Amino acid sequence: MLPTPSGGTSFNLALENEQATLQLVVDIANALEPGNLVTLSGDLGAGKTTFARALIRYLADNPTIPVPSPTFTIMQSYDLPRFPVAHVDLYRLSGPEELAELGFDDLPEDTVVLLEWPDRATGYLSADRLDIAFTLEPQLGLEYRNVCVTGYGALAGRVERIAALRDFLQRTGYAGAHRRRMQGDASTRVYEQLLRDGHSVILMNSPRRPDGPPVRGNKSYSAIAHLAEDVKPFVAMANGLRERGFSAPAVLEADLDHGFLILEDLGSEPVVAGIPPAPVEKRYATAVDTLLALHSLRLPDILYVAPGIDHVIPRYSVDAFLIEAELLLDWYIPHAGGAPVESARTAFVGLWHAAMLPVLTAEKTWVLRDFHSPNLLWLPEREGIQHIGLLDFQDAVIGPPAYDLASLLQDARVDVPEAMELALLTQYCRTRKYRDPHFQVAPFAETYAILAAQRATKILGIFARLDHRDGKPQYLRHIPRIWGYLQRSLTHPSLASLQAWYRQNVPTPRP
Repeated sequence: MLPTPSGGTSFNLALENEQATLQLVVDIANALEPGNLVTLSGDLGAGKTTFARALIRYLADNPTIPVPSPTFTIMQSYDLPRFPVAHVDLYRLSGPEELAELGFDDLPEDTVVLLEWPDRATGYLSADRLDIAFTLEPQLGLEYRNVCVTGYGALAGRVERIAALRDFLQRTGYAGAHRRRMQGDASTRVYEQLLRDGHSVILMNSPRRPDGPPVRGNKSYSAIAHLAEDVKPFVAMANGLRERGFSAPAVLEADLDHGFLILEDLGSEPVVAGIPPAPVEKRYATAVDTLLALHSLRLPDILYVAPGIDHVIPRYSVDAFLIEAELLLDWYIPHAGGAPVESARTAFVGLWHAAMLPVLTAEKTWVLRDFHSPNLLWLPEREGIQHIGLLDFQDAVIGPPAYDLASLLQDARVDVPEAMELALLTQYCRTRKYRDPHFQVAPFAETYAILAAQRATKILGIFARLDHRDGKPQYLRHIPRIWGYLQRSLTHPSLASLQAWYRQNVPTPRP
C-alpha cells in the first residue's frame, strides 16, 4: 500500500489476462456501496469501458446483459439488484462546464457512478471516490495492463481492505477461485462463495466494527449491548460449538487482524419452505432439540481462539437488555409518527427494569442471540441435532436459555403460527422437566414471555433504524409480524403494566 500526495491510498497490480481482470472486477464490485463514485482513467483503448462493462454485468449477475459504450450517449443507466448504476463517458465533453447539462443531479441518491475520462470533470469530482487507472503495456501482450487503484477520502480505507483481501486469498490458495457474492444480512459483513476444483467454501469479509460515540457512561451502544467488534468471537464460538457436537461451520483459514475467514460451506437449504416462506415444523422441532442439547451442557465462559488469544463470552446484563429495548423509543416510535415525552421514556425504562428482574435470576447458558430462520440451515445428510447448521453467533452472550427459544418460535422473518409456537414451547418444557425434575415450567414460561417481548421491542427499533439510518427499507415489511408477536407476548400477566404503557404510547404500525 502506498499513500498518495493528495492524501489517498493506492496499490498497483498487473492484469495479465481476462481472468486477472475479472478478479479485480469482483474486488471492486464487492467493495462498492450505494452512492459511490468510481473514476476510470487511462488512454484510449486502455480498457476502461471493458472494465466497466464487466463490472456492470457482475453487479447484474448476468454475463450477457447488453452494456453499450456510452461514448455517444454520454450516460447509460442500469437498475441493478444492489443499487442503480450510471456509466458515464466524458470523452466528448469540451470542458467541465458542460457537466451541469448531463442530468447528474437527477440521478437517485444511491446511484453508483462509473465515470470514464475524469480529467474532463476537474473541480467537480467528489473528494470521496475510487480511481482505477489503466496503462497499456503492448510489449508484454495485447491484454496486459498495469493498474493503479486509489481510494480518496472515505474510500481510502476501502482500497486498503481490497489489497489485504487479495493478499489473504493469495496466501490461502484461493486467488484463482470463482467468486460469487451471496445475499448479505443486516450487518456490514460480506459473504462470497468460493469455488475451486469443484469444492465450495465461504469467504466471510467482516471489517472491524467501529466503536460508536458514547451514549451512556462513556460507553458506546455496541459496548453496552455486547456486540462483537471483530471476528475473534465468531472463531471462538464456531470452535466451541463444533467441539460439543453442533453443526457450526469449520474455520478453515483465518486472518484475525483484518477479519477474513474461509469457512466450511454448509449449503443453502433453509428450515423454511414455500412462497412466502413458512416454517417446516419438523425442522423447527429439530432446532428446539438443538437448543435442548445445548442447554443440557455445562458450558465455559472463556473459549480458545488462537495461541495467546482467548475470548471471554460477555454476560447479558440488565444494561444490555434496556439499551436494546430503548431502540423502540429512538427509532420505531418516530418512524410510526409518534413522539414520546420524557416522562413516558422514564416510565418505560422503569417498567422494563422491573420486568427484567426474573430474567436476571434465571439459569444461564450460551445465548446465540439470533437463533432464527435466516441463521439456521437444514443439513439432510446429517443426523439428530446435527441436521441444524448454525450461523451468525458472533454476538453470543451468557444469558437465559429462553432467549434463543423465543428467537426461534417468534421468528422475525417468517410467520410462526401461535399453535406451532405453543406446541414447540411445550415440547421444550416437557423434555427439560423429564431430564431435570427440578426444572420449573411456570418461571421459565414467564421468562420466555418477557424475553420475547423485549426481543420484539428491540427488533421494531432495529428495523426502523435500518430504514432511516442505513437505507435498507426492505426490513420494514417484517414490522407487522413483529408487532403481532409483541402483542402476543404482552398478554402474560407479569407484563400487564408494560402492556398498558405500549397501548398508550406506541403507535400501531402503518401499512
